[in-house]
Amino acid sequence: MDEQEEKIVVGLDIGTTKVCAVVASIDAQERVHILGVGQAKNEGLNRGVVVNIDKTVNAIQTAIEQAQLASGIEVNSVNVGIAGDHIRSMRSKGVITINNKDNEITIDDVERLLEDCQQIMLPTDQQILHVIPQEFVVDGQDGISDPVGMSGMRMEAEVHIITGLVSAAKNIYRCVERAGYEVADIILEPLASSYSVLDEEEKEAGVVLVDIGGGTTDVAIFQDNTIRHTAAIAIAGKKVTDDIRMGLSVLDDQAENLKCNHGEAYIDLIEDDEAITVPGISGRPPKEITKSILGKIIQARMEEILEIVAIEVKRSGYVDNLSAGVVLCGGGSLIQNVCPLANEVLGMDTKVGKPRGLSGGLTAEVNNPIYATSVGLVMHAIKTGGENENESIIPSSNETSMEKVMERLTERMRSWFKEL
Repeated sequence: MDEQEEKIVVGLDIGTTKVCAVVASIDAQERVHILGVGQAKNEGLNRGVVVNIDKTVNAIQTAIEQAQLASGIEVNSVNVGIAGDHIRSMRSKGVITINNKDNEITIDDVERLLEDCQQIMLPTDQQILHVIPQEFVVDGQDGISDPVGMSGMRMEAEVHIITGLVSAAKNIYRCVERAGYEVADIILEPLASSYSVLDEEEKEAGVVLVDIGGGTTDVAIFQDNTIRHTAAIAIAGKKVTDDIRMGLSVLDDQAENLKCNHGEAYIDLIEDDEAITVPGISGRPPKEITKSILGKIIQARMEEILEIVAIEVKRSGYVDNLSAGVVLCGGGSLIQNVCPLANEVLGMDTKVGKPRGLSGGLTAEVNNPIYATSVGLVMHAIKTGGENENESIIPSSNETSMEKVMERLTERMRSWFKEL
């Protein structure tokens, strides 16, 4: 297949307010070249979960068609992100005995231990997506990251378990399939974003990644090169727009325009309190709104989001081990002066993260925090081997029932973190 020879990977970020598609190629040195970018407005999701399949399908088709037109490459399969406030995380522990002849720990023993850690009670509609080892303990010796090859009689592990709604994954799969494409992989969106905006030093020193999207704000905490805590907050950019719409009695499009073009997240830093003219509705006279009034509305909601992020950071137990501070991405990070506000609320250095590590192509077009997830999906596919760009989770034989598909999907999900 031509696409496979060219090593083409496609990232598809299905967001609450927009769908972003990125077509990229990878050369022999694993350098990433952005060949095509597409974006479409999406009204088929609510807080990261599909609520209207037809609208979501249309948005996926529009975004991918734009990316295909720019790249001149026909897309067959895509790497898709999953997020939403249904994502949950928890800690779990497990213990096993090593019973082989030499008491040498093997990969099979590690997998058996991780299986033991998954023996937790879950609601019937939730499913384990990721099991992320935090540390292993062999015969009382802790702080072990990779126990394979060591000798011991007893092995324990503490893991970070991420769960999500079974139906949410099924609906994402259905939307992509109905749009005419195959799902090569489904990846947790905060993980995908981390590949494009964080470097290894930040992950080692300790960093909080905050992706402020349209419907949800995703939080991921990294320390010692491992993801330590994840959370999804059901308040994000759409709530800011709704506050402006209701607070100033304007239309939704006008509220979005005010937020994007005139909004500031920290009113103390507004230098010129100029008046902004908004056209009246249905022939009514235009109204004037000052930047400070607009800023008060935006700051109140952004402070709420960041305060909930602060609670999640505290819950993680890593609040004192985050030397690299905070990295913001997603559309919400584009609001002016959001970094100084985050500095004050979170008490940590904050910067806006943009996709990095790209070698060529349309790099200027994706040099924007709204493309963090879609570019990260491409980078994740490369990190995990890059060979799945044309490999589908759809069974190759006649086993096309949803049960068989979900079985493959579940196995793929559980392998997401094996590289960590």
